[in-house]
Amino acid sequence: MSTCDVAIIGAGPYGLSATAHLRRIRGLEMRVFGETMSFWSHNMPGGMRLRSAWSATHIADPENALTLEAFQAVHGAHFSAPVPLDQFVQYGQWYQRNAAPDLDQRKIIRVERNPAGFRLTVQDGEEFRSRHVIIAAGIGPFAWRPPEFQALPSALATHTSEHHDFGKFAGKEVLVIGSGQSALESAALLHEAGAQVEVAARSRHIHWLQGWASKTLHRRLGRFTARLLYAPTDVGPAGISQLMARPDLLRRLPRALQDKLRKRSVRPAGARWLVERLRKVPINLGRSVVSVAPVGERVKVRLDGQSERTLDHVLLGTGFRTDILKYEFVAPELLQSIRQCNGYPWLKEGLETSVPGLHILGAPAAWSFGPLMQFVSGARYASHALMQRIAGKPSAVVIRQGEPVASGQEWTTLHRL
Repeated sequence: MSTCDVAIIGAGPYGLSATAHLRRIRGLEMRVFGETMSFWSHNMPGGMRLRSAWSATHIADPENALTLEAFQAVHGAHFSAPVPLDQFVQYGQWYQRNAAPDLDQRKIIRVERNPAGFRLTVQDGEEFRSRHVIIAAGIGPFAWRPPEFQALPSALATHTSEHHDFGKFAGKEVLVIGSGQSALESAALLHEAGAQVEVAARSRHIHWLQGWASKTLHRRLGRFTARLLYAPTDVGPAGISQLMARPDLLRRLPRALQDKLRKRSVRPAGARWLVERLRKVPINLGRSVVSVAPVGERVKVRLDGQSERTLDHVLLGTGFRTDILKYEFVAPELLQSIRQCNGYPWLKEGLETSVPGLHILGAPAAWSFGPLMQFVSGARYASHALMQRIAGKPSAVVIRQGEPVASGQEWTTLHRL
């Protein structure tokens, strides 16, 4: 059975960024698995645009060489924020070819503990051992369907993450549930695809981002002051944004305060540029679903206030709820041994779980390191922290591109993995 030092599971922004950073460690034997940008390619609707600012959309690399600007320069592409989904996927694929050219696109179907670390099984039956496992498997398994919709067949109700093409809904009546970016942008795309769309949400008003108030504030305060209030990671409102960009500082605060700041930073909201696109879409706020029932090939939905309608489909923009027990490729006994809180792993430095050598990146790290971990811009912190943890002190040398090597200096492989 072959062995390696690190196995990375996932080839989205976090997995790719982690790969680029760990390659700076000389002598580290690493294997990377996953389909490049698979969730972005298959589980997000065509025509979507990224809500985050330009500065928060780069996939972090240790040399800042694989930026959106670099991608544009190489391919002659010209686009600006909000970044189109298809361009971001192409950017991620270009990043992978440069940072992880040896990516293995086979699936890992089993991760188990082993006396030497972990034993992993690939979909074709190959087994190997690794001392560290980095899970960067994304949020796909965490799509949340409210209980009242769980019994409905997919022909009548689906989650926004189950679609890449809304063209099939042309001429259909569709009710979208939710008031966040996914629900609102899906409603706009459905309308533009020729569907008769309506939005319903429990929220009594929609939080619009990047509105006139924000622009006025920036103009009056000036660029310097605006930078003091808003971190380039683009997570959280004025002032709080800077704290969200510093997970090591955030996690020192009392737990109750962390939770309060987190809710304030990632509440459901829509980008201001969706307002015009939704002008002809009815939006019913302050409404909850009372009951749903199939009626032939359609679905009857009753909202509170005795409001009722029969439609062709219900689209759930109800977000994601982290529960690492839904990572089916991880052995149940290994999952049960991870210290958890409400489905989130309890992580320590280097995003390491309570199981030594097992690290989890991305949205599941949000409980321990804040909401930054739910966004692409969080990959910079996560990858750097992971690299430091894997390298240890002082048992490895982190190599940076272009860094001179002192004469006679001995470069050693890690010995405390």
